[in-house]
This record gives sequence, C-alpha cells and structure tokens, in this order.
Amino acid sequence: MSGRLKEVRERIKSVNSTQQITKAMKMVSAAKLRRAQQAITQLRPFADRLDQILKNILADLDNGAVTSFGVTREVKKALVIVITSNRGLAGAFNSNIIKAAVDKINELEEVRKNGDLTILCIGKRGFDYFRKRYTDCNIVRDYVTLFDDLSFEHVSEPARFAMKGFEEEQFDVVFIAYGRFKNAAMQYPDVRQFLPVPKPKKIKTKKKVRKADYLFEPGQVELLEHLIPNILLTTFYKYILDTHASEHGARMTAMDKATENAEELIKELRITYNKARQEAITKELSEIVGGAAALEG
Repeated sequence: MSGRLKEVRERIKSVNSTQQITKAMKMVSAAKLRRAQQAITQLRPFADRLDQILKNILADLDNGAVTSFGVTREVKKALVIVITSNRGLAGAFNSNIIKAAVDKINELEEVRKNGDLTILCIGKRGFDYFRKRYTDCNIVRDYVTLFDDLSFEHVSEPARFAMKGFEEEQFDVVFIAYGRFKNAAMQYPDVRQFLPVPKPKKIKTKKKVRKADYLFEPGQVELLEHLIPNILLTTFYKYILDTHASEHGARMTAMDKATENAEELIKELRITYNKARQEAITKELSEIVGGAAALEG
C-alpha cells in the first residue's frame, strides 16, 4: 500500500509542475497577444480599404489588363502559400490551417499531377507537414522562419517572390492559407486568392449602382505601377499579422484549458490518495486489533 501512496504522490507532484508551466505559458501568450492584437486591429481597416480600392480600380479599367496583377490566365502553374506558426501547443490552430490548405491543393490536382504546384511554407509546423507528405511538389523553404522578424520589409519578401513569379508567368494563380483572427478565443482558417486580384462580384439589384470614379495623377498607368504592388504588399502583411495574433490567441486558450484540466486531475488524484491512505490506516488498525485479540485468547 505504501508503494501505491508514493506513486500517487509522485503523480500529484508531476501534475503540479505541469500546471505551473501551463500557467506561465498562458501569461506569456497573453502578453504577446495584446501586442499582436493591437497591431492587426490597427492595420486591418486600412488594409481592407486598400484591397477594396484595388478591386474597384481593376473592375473599372477599360481593357482590364493595364496591370499584370489583374490578368486572368488558364491555371497551369499554381502557388499555395501556407502560413502557420513555428511552435505547437496551440490546440488545433495549425492543423486547421493545414487542412484548409490541403483542401485547396486537392482542387488543384491536375496542376499537381503535372508537377507544376509550388508550396511556399511560412512557419515550421506547415513546413514539417508538407515536406514529408508532398514530395511531388516544389517546396519553397526560404521563408520558414519569417516570424523571427515581423518588420514590413522582411515580411514583404515572400510577397515579392509571389508577385514576381506571377508577372513572369511562373505561376498562373496564387492562394494564401492563413489564420484569421477574430478575438482571443476565436480564430478561423481561411484561404484567399492573392493573385490575380479577384474583381468584385456584380450584384444585380433594382437600384442603380454607382461606380467608383477615380482621378489619376499624373496618369493611370504610371500610378498603377506603384500603387498596386504597395497595396498587395500591405494585404500580405495583414495576413501575416492575422496569423501571428491568431497563434497567440489559440495558445493562450489552449494553455488556459490545460491548466483547468490539470486542476481537475489534481483533485481526482488527491481523492485517490486519501482513499488509499484510509485503506492503509484501516488495514493497520485491523492488524493491531487482530493481534490484541490473539494475545488475549
């Protein structure tokens, strides 16, 4: 019985140590989340508005091909950018993004069969998954550690890679799989078409729709050559900050749940320990009483 008591005590000690670790990780993630959430909430309205302006400009162009980033081609070569985190312990955050990316890759099965599917991984979790299971695809590993430096210039490098490849017709379409941040407890996997820039869908209504009428100075072509790439870079930066905030939110939630589970497990182990101790005491008393009775007999 003493061996069982010792085993339960060791388990309680081990769970207590684990609980302290999960509490510390929750506090660290909460501190990082505040900064990441502030960054994405400040950027998102600006980036969304720029994205809408970009779609309106491309929809109102006379020939629809003034900029190479709006040209639609037959999809023979594709690039899928998968943005995950470098570390785990974030619940189903990474697996949900990977699953969404896999669904999109399955839609590009013909491109994959021809060996013209490229997967660009940002974050070690996604890279570890795709490099083992998608050996028939071109895996770009140059930007796996992108989250080590979240400056705009550094984050823009994979976006420039995708934009250059699209302009040079190395890719006919570019998709991005990332984690969309809503709040600390809710994050959603999302897949967006990055290139070509999708034009806004026309909704048929009885009301007369007013088109956006932009005045270009010095000229339409000159301005678009500088405006559109900068808007695309800002949009890509938003995807990175979204995923960064989602990661910390998911990890904070996961560590909070792990801490609660550890507390419940400790309570159960303490009940088990008390029962075992009571059994041991009862057994010792029974032996003493039995011995006393034998002596009296």
